[in-house]
Amino acid sequence: MTSVFTRIVRGELPAFKLYEDDLTLAFLDINPAARGHTLVIAKPELPGLLDLPPELVAATALTTQRVARAIVAALQPDGFNIIQNNGAAAGQVVFHFHVHIIPRWDGDRSVKLWRPGTATADDLQVVASEIIAHI
Repeated sequence: MTSVFTRIVRGELPAFKLYEDDLTLAFLDINPAARGHTLVIAKPELPGLLDLPPELVAATALTTQRVARAIVAALQPDGFNIIQNNGAAAGQVVFHFHVHIIPRWDGDRSVKLWRPGTATADDLQVVASEIIAHI
């Protein structure tokens, strides 16, 4: 099934486009967490970060930076979040790689990222060893 983002790329659905090049597209989110909430997508319909070839990861990162700079210049937020979800458990709803740029203003409480937990040095050593074994 074709994703809603592919339909936007093809011009089948409308979008408030902010930037476009051969590999990426940036447009306003229709359900924004904050004013100026923008999505940057890779044009090819690939579900997540691990599915992208390196050149598409780089292109998406460059577009994200370019558009974030424009958002900061235009809206003058106090900060911004860059959020990229992979898989339903991480909150991904549209399985077409995309990055959220969410402008933030002091006290807005529009995004809560996580509750900090605790870990011992032993816990951290174990998980570090598990990850390093796969790099």
